[in-house]
Amino acid sequence: MTQRLILASNNAGKLKEFAQLLAPIGFELHPQGEFGVPEADEPFATFVENALAKARHASRLTGLPALADDSGVCVNALGGAPGVYSARYAGEPKSDARNSEKLVADLAAHADKSAYYYCVLVYVRHADDPQPVIADGQWHGEIIDTPRGTNGFGYDPHFLIPALGKTTAELEPGVKNAHSHRGQALRALVEKLA
Repeated sequence: MTQRLILASNNAGKLKEFAQLLAPIGFELHPQGEFGVPEADEPFATFVENALAKARHASRLTGLPALADDSGVCVNALGGAPGVYSARYAGEPKSDARNSEKLVADLAAHADKSAYYYCVLVYVRHADDPQPVIADGQWHGEIIDTPRGTNGFGYDPHFLIPALGKTTAELEPGVKNAHSHRGQALRALVEKLA
């Protein structure tokens, strides 16, 4: 038996990643856009506050359990930027290409290119759930100037995993899910839900 779950996002890349990881444990994932749910405001300076706001918003407007993530790339030489502002780092409208260009430009004067992807997931059973289930994950790597690979989205073509010798955009989806910040967070969430 499957349980319907709203993903508090319209990001096709995230939907695909989450659906692959959630289907085997009985969740039927639907993007909030299917229900006419507009994107929630993300006014907070922390990943967890933004994810909680998004999950409550989607659950309130659909009456269903909701899952939200807030994730981004945190670059050590930039004090953790772009962080929660990763999706809009180069301003509006959102653009993966412009965000990546800005990140590479901002890092040009720095020798330290180390960075990590961070993801926090929040699951709410209903909009006013007093005990949201929260899990997180980190994936360490470094930012490279020249993009490589066509898989993934966002900063993936610029995010090199030295241990694998590939960018996250060069990894097959199964390999990416096994290692990624989202995969780590989702596995932790599933353990907590069990």
